[in-house]
Amino acid sequence: MTQDIGNILERLISFTQKRHGVIASNIANSDTPDYKAKDIRFEDFLNGGGLPLMITNDKDIDAPPADLSDYSVELDSSQPWKDGNNVEIDTEVAKMNENVILYEAGIKLLGSEMSMYRSAMKRT
Repeated sequence: MTQDIGNILERLISFTQKRHGVIASNIANSDTPDYKAKDIRFEDFLNGGGLPLMITNDKDIDAPPADLSDYSVELDSSQPWKDGNNVEIDTEVAKMNENVILYEAGIKLLGSEMSMYRSAMKRT
């Protein structure tokens, strides 16, 4: 069970790293004409197997492991500016901050789990 938590945290960290790159690309292209903002939603992580369901019955169907390449990068359909670009810096910075908080939480939880393993190994 603990190993499953580690795998989930590892996928969460990978997900936030990929999303960070997408958001950074939006910010870098904020002045590029006709550029459309992109995003990877956290819901995609949840629905894509990032948090697998627990098998409680032998008739349950196990979800396939999440592969980060399966996450689709979605275009933001909001109304563009006059130059066709729809990147709003304030929105992107807020998304970046939210993503950083999620990343740091995943790192801290993974670090706590590793500390528990080290502590258990010292006692044996």
